[in-house]
Amino acid sequence: MSQDGAGVDLETSLGYLLKEASSALRAAMEEVLRPLGMGVTHYACLELLAQRPGLSNSELARGAFVTRQTMNVLLQNLERDGYVTRPAEAPVGKALPARLTPRGRRSLERATAAVRSVEVRMLAGMTEAERSAAFHALKSMIHSLASSPPAPSHPRQG
Repeated sequence: MSQDGAGVDLETSLGYLLKEASSALRAAMEEVLRPLGMGVTHYACLELLAQRPGLSNSELARGAFVTRQTMNVLLQNLERDGYVTRPAEAPVGKALPARLTPRGRRSLERATAAVRSVEVRMLAGMTEAERSAAFHALKSMIHSLASSPPAPSHPRQG
């Protein structure tokens, strides 16, 4: 709480600090990816497909933290530009599993090196123990938020 008892003290809020760190990371990634002709979502899609070939639009959207509609537009563009391939018809159900093309793999290699340089820069001032502690703290926060029910909402007073 802030000193007056209302709201969140942004100077000491871990949530606010996480959002600030997330925004700084995204901006740094966008900066190194822009010269390669891609953004963070484009990179995330290629990285996910390299690690898990055949993901559906919905699975890619969840992994890249975007809507299904946003991912569908991106996949159409990536397919048009020769980075991914999808079957003309769904092998099962309605999902069209996507796979990287050789062009997509080459593009991803350059992007991965650029993104890795951002992460190295981000972690440069930390010891291995601090990195490990940060990793475990973040995993714990994610787990706590994913496994506990949301707090009840209260009507605004005012």
